Formats: sequence, structure tokens, C-alpha cells
Amino acid sequence: MDDRDQILRTENISIGFRGKRESAGVIYDNISVSAGKSELVALFGPNGIGKSTLLRSLVKLLSPLSGDIFLFNKNIKTLSGNEMARKVGFVSTETVYVNNLKVIDLVSLGRYPYTNWMGRLLPTDMEKVEDAINMVGIPALKNKYINQLSDGERQRTMIARTLAQDTEIIVLDEPTAFLDLPNKYEVIHLLHTLAVERKRTIVFSTHDLNIAIQEADKIWLMLPGGIYQGSPEDLILEGSFSKMFEKTKLLFSTGKGEFRIQRKPRGCIGLRGPKTEVRWTRNALERMGYGVGDHNEQEIMITLKTTGVKEHGK
Repeated sequence: MDDRDQILRTENISIGFRGKRESAGVIYDNISVSAGKSELVALFGPNGIGKSTLLRSLVKLLSPLSGDIFLFNKNIKTLSGNEMARKVGFVSTETVYVNNLKVIDLVSLGRYPYTNWMGRLLPTDMEKVEDAINMVGIPALKNKYINQLSDGERQRTMIARTLAQDTEIIVLDEPTAFLDLPNKYEVIHLLHTLAVERKRTIVFSTHDLNIAIQEADKIWLMLPGGIYQGSPEDLILEGSFSKMFEKTKLLFSTGKGEFRIQRKPRGCIGLRGPKTEVRWTRNALERMGYGVGDHNEQEIMITLKTTGVKEHGK
């Protein structure tokens, strides 16, 4: 990627905390990653490795201990707080519980970089607020109080607040934390839609590898031995995900794009039949510790017949 296409990039930064407190020091060093225009980037890695610290460094809530961070080829050290707020929106993991604050009021707070010292909203500001609410699909909730929202609705509201800020870059720390499975997929799909249709560069941290593989254009993979970046498909084929749990009982299947528990083999079974039935029978047999093949030389050979169950999504 040409430097001109890199909306966000870091050059050999070290992240951590300054001072004399117990947590002071380098958490992770030598980070060089980038994100391009209209790109959805997932930051993935084990707990405690420094994902939140990296994201907070990108939005200038923390300063890197060394190295440089660039937005639109400008070092963020040269940008004022207001300039940063017009370039980058940030959604943290902190849950907002405020009585007597409506959705539209919270979303309106995203316009603070553009208001005067009295915080007065102009008609053009309210247009941005309404547009942000419509973009995330919550127009029916705009007059509802924040403490009446579900977790999924609250997360959409927080994203709308950031959209009202009208920045080209959006950074989110664990946007799917505490959400149920449908809401996890809906929120990440929403982010992908915003990246493509609204030309936003979006970076989010996550522990949901399956969602990241399906929706993200690029993954930043933080591992103890170094940080890797690339499309999900490239990282899978290069074996990068397999390095994540090398000293554990987990294996990463490059064929299925998922982690599985290593189990002591109990034997091998041959399996043939319709694709859907074979897939889920294989899953059950592997969970019980059997290796599964499709050749006649296996001691046991199972042939499946179709159940007549309709396959959704086809």
C-alpha cells in the first residue's frame, strides 16, 4: 500500500505507561501497522497483551513510549486535541448509564468538536445527528432514555455518537463485548457497511475470531513474538493464527478457519455421504476424539444418507 493510501499508520511504536506506578513500563514494542481508506481492521490477540493500550495510543489518549503515529501522513504529536477530535472518533469499552439522557442527546455530544464554547448546536449539526442515528438503524429509539436500552441498542447509540462526530477514522475497543451472538454479528456487519458505503477507516479490537475472519478486510494480530498484519485469508494460509496457542491444547484449522481442542486420538473412522451430514457427523466424531477420513482403508466405514433437511443460505 502506498503511503498516500494509508489513512493511519504506526512506525516502530512502543506502548505502555510512564511514571513510577507499578504498571509503568513497556507493554509491547516495535509496532508497525497501517490501515487504508474504507478499510475495516480487526485487532486480535490474547488478553493482557496491550490491545486497549494500542487503541488508546492511536487516538492520543496515551502517548507511545517511542516511535511515531501518523494520521493522513501527519504525526499526531503535532495535532491539537480539537484537530484529533475532528479526525478520529473513539468508542471505549466503558458502558454509559445516565439517567434522564435520551439517545438523541447522547448522539448530539458527538458534535462537540464543531460547536462554540457554549456548545450550541446549529441546524447543520442536528442534520449530522439525525443522519448518524439513521445510519445505525435506531431512528425509533432517538427519544428513548439511555438507561432503557438493551446492550445492542446502547452500542449502536455509541457508534452513532461517533458518526455524528463526522470523522474519517473510527476506533472501537471491544464493540461486541457483552453482546449476544446475533448482536455481535449485526454490529460488526454495521461497521463493515460504514467502511464500504461511508468510506470510513475503522479499527476495532475483538476476541471474536470467527466474526473478524468473515467481516474484516485486515487483521492486526498481536502475539507475544510480534505483530502480524494482513487479510484474514493471508494470515490463515501463512499459519499466523496457529502461532497464537502453540503451547496450549488448541489447534487452528486452516481448512475451517477455527480453533479446536487437541484430543487424544481413539482411532480413525471413514465417512462418506451428503456434504451437510458429513460435516456435522465429522464434528461429533472429532469431538469424541476420532480422526475422520473418506477412504476405504479405515477399519470402520460409515456411509450417511440425506436427512432431507433444507440447507439455509443456499
